[in-house]
Amino acid sequence: MPAATEGPFPADGSSRTRAGVANVLALADVVRSDIRSSIGGLSGTAAGVPLTLTLTLVNSRAGCAALAGHAVYLWHNDQAGLYSMYSSGATEQNYLRGVQVSDTQGRVSFQTIFPGCYAGRWPHLHFEVFRSLAAASRGAHSVLTSQLALPVATCQQVYASPGYASSPRWLAALTLAGDFIFADDGAALQLASVSASVAGGLAATLLVGVA
Repeated sequence: MPAATEGPFPADGSSRTRAGVANVLALADVVRSDIRSSIGGLSGTAAGVPLTLTLTLVNSRAGCAALAGHAVYLWHNDQAGLYSMYSSGATEQNYLRGVQVSDTQGRVSFQTIFPGCYAGRWPHLHFEVFRSLAAASRGAHSVLTSQLALPVATCQQVYASPGYASSPRWLAALTLAGDFIFADDGAALQLASVSASVAGGLAATLLVGVA
């Protein structure tokens, strides 16, 4: 899995907002599978087409053996293209951020919403992989920071749904190959497979090889 920048909105203790250092990983209830609602005393739930994301972590230096007990921090923008804690209109929210620990098969699963498209970036989700939950809670020494891309056909279907009003326009101006993160030869490894339906909720999967 190619590494990729965590971007400007990680909220893992490495960046600041007007309120100070942004660190959702310090919250005890950040360990959760359903990341659609805000936590830590904040209220608010992100609307959008339901998406279940399953990542399978494997050791690419050991025959792709499952990586159990590793922590994954996942975050992404909402259907309007806003990042909680950072974007105007979402600074009082911390939804769409959460941590899960991989099971014996190396899998983590999150219940979230399909992110909207915004100017200049192909629809994507961010994640960091840590060796343990303790390391994730400190935001320290991640073994991989990357992003996953979403298929164009699925994006087009989702963005015909209510609440994604600005997304079709931004998507039409972009290509996966032209995105500055996914434009290299590793983009195929970062493209999730998506199944099910917009009406019933979508399911995305991705194999994550960690060196």
